[in-house]
Amino acid sequence: MDYLNFDKSTLVNLEKSLTKEMLRTNRSGAYNSTTIVDCNTRKYHGQLVVPLPEIDGENYVLLSSLDETIIQHKAEFNLGVHQYAGRQYSPNGHKYIREFSCNVISKTVYRVGGVIISKERLMVKNDPRIIIKYTLMEAHSPTTIRFKPFLAFRSVHTLSKENGAVNTSYNEVKNGISCRLYEPFPNLYMQFSKGAEYIHEPYWYKNLEYEKEQERGYDYLEDLLVPGYFEMPIKKGETIYFTAGLSEISPRSLKGIWEKEYSERNPRTDMFNCLKNAARQFAKKQTEGTYLLAGYPWFKTRARDEFLSLPGATLTIGDTEMFKAVMESAITEIRKFIDNLDTSNLIEDIDQPDALLWFIWAVQQYAERDADDAIASYKKIVFDIIKFLQTHKHPHVEFHRNGLLYVPICDTPMTWMNAVEDGKPITPRRGFIVETNALWYNALCFANSIEPNDSLEKLAQQVQESFIHVFWNGFYLYDFADGTYKNVEVRPNMIYAVSLPFSPLDRYQQKAVIDICTKELLTTKGLRSLSPKSGDYRPNYVGGMKERNRNYHNGPVWPFLTGAYCEGYLKVHKMSGISFVDRLMIGMEAEMKKLCIGTLSELFDGNPPYKGHGAMSYAPTVAEILRTLEMLTKLEQTE
Repeated sequence: MDYLNFDKSTLVNLEKSLTKEMLRTNRSGAYNSTTIVDCNTRKYHGQLVVPLPEIDGENYVLLSSLDETIIQHKAEFNLGVHQYAGRQYSPNGHKYIREFSCNVISKTVYRVGGVIISKERLMVKNDPRIIIKYTLMEAHSPTTIRFKPFLAFRSVHTLSKENGAVNTSYNEVKNGISCRLYEPFPNLYMQFSKGAEYIHEPYWYKNLEYEKEQERGYDYLEDLLVPGYFEMPIKKGETIYFTAGLSEISPRSLKGIWEKEYSERNPRTDMFNCLKNAARQFAKKQTEGTYLLAGYPWFKTRARDEFLSLPGATLTIGDTEMFKAVMESAITEIRKFIDNLDTSNLIEDIDQPDALLWFIWAVQQYAERDADDAIASYKKIVFDIIKFLQTHKHPHVEFHRNGLLYVPICDTPMTWMNAVEDGKPITPRRGFIVETNALWYNALCFANSIEPNDSLEKLAQQVQESFIHVFWNGFYLYDFADGTYKNVEVRPNMIYAVSLPFSPLDRYQQKAVIDICTKELLTTKGLRSLSPKSGDYRPNYVGGMKERNRNYHNGPVWPFLTGAYCEGYLKVHKMSGISFVDRLMIGMEAEMKKLCIGTLSELFDGNPPYKGHGAMSYAPTVAEILRTLEMLTKLEQTE
């Protein structure tokens, strides 16, 4: 049986199946996403969602859904399923699903009486195009198949409503049509591998309901336009390909494209291969360069997330070429910033205090694999970043006389705990910030290791002494300190002072940090963002935007921190820690069949049952669990 397989009992139970989503991307920003029964529950879901730089670079849902209807002896069986206002479902095509699997690509098998038909989907690499393959596996009577496209033509952040400005005209193309509901959108081309009759009957389907948006306190009702439908006969054993894209394609080429794309897919046979596949989905290749998206469905490329995710999302899966491509594009943007303080929109938040230090950490991770190439390729930019921070040029960082990096009070969040309310940080962290300075010490030591320098060595020693003086309270590390104020909240940020290759802590202090993180923060899904002992502990990521923002970093579990925790744990406990970390990975593996199948989400509630939330697929989470699996493999091989 496939690793990712769901049977009829799960699929027909909408309480279960609507909580499970799937995501496929084209590695250039376009994606296909819905639930495993093809019922959209988010405004971000769609059969074809594409970034449109000619408008504003945001993602746009063009083809929201595609309903299929099987017709035999004039009886119609609609395989689609939509949720309408009041949690009403129509049609109820999920009752015909017999199996859903996602071994190589997603595959749904339907049975309608004596008809068995399979449906498989894939995104074409680096092309904004979805291809869906239908195979009639069994039929005892003449069969017709009808396709009804639901069009949105709107941003992923908005919803479509019936209006008089819509353009319902269409143009015929080979085996299909093209249409454009509004200016300045591009044309959407919908074509088949064989001739289809198209019946033009524009009609608005109103009040489709998106349960996930309702939960999040957003507008959740949408009207979608169906321009008409396609109809064609299909014979037993026959395969039909449907495609939707931004350009016309030769119908004859669809089978060849499908076979080529399929051959390049990575089978999801276990957690590692699921996450390997998920990691590749974050790639975004565009004319300006190659980047990593922070996650799907709403994140763009953010500096901290990109650099923190890069080693796990590329090096651990053997994709050094991708690592170098992302680094090359990143260096271009870093140069613009450190030379001119120019922050482009290609990589967001590059001016955050720790962003460039995460870049150095990514170089360091590569150096562990190929020191010579890492030094030859990246030594100069590493030293330039350190000089930039030392010479008071960073707009948000002061190089303090004690050697540490100081972040002044600012209305903008300056760490990964970045939720805001009324324009102000909800978790204001200022002054000397623990993970920023752990990264700073690590960067100095790394630079000195690749090119020994007396001044660097002395600075690193000073930073180590100051770090202990400012952050160590005898039991654990303060989260941040500013003047006489010391933030005593037990938060997970201190873990980096243990996990990084160069730690400013001695062995006793490292163990003390691991112990308090284990005692107060650790769950089966990773580390909580705040100890339950705190009066500010808000573990559940629920409610409207304001409530969720208040809770965001004050209790929920952030699984990307698992990588640093496990690295620190194994550093302290060495071989005896293997079985403990192995058990943590079992908790992560349980998520492969929950939420967005085959990948890991952004965060979880801080209390059992640790329900998942946020971005359905989050690059730092995927990357750091991959890195943890690699750590385990290396240690187990040395036993």
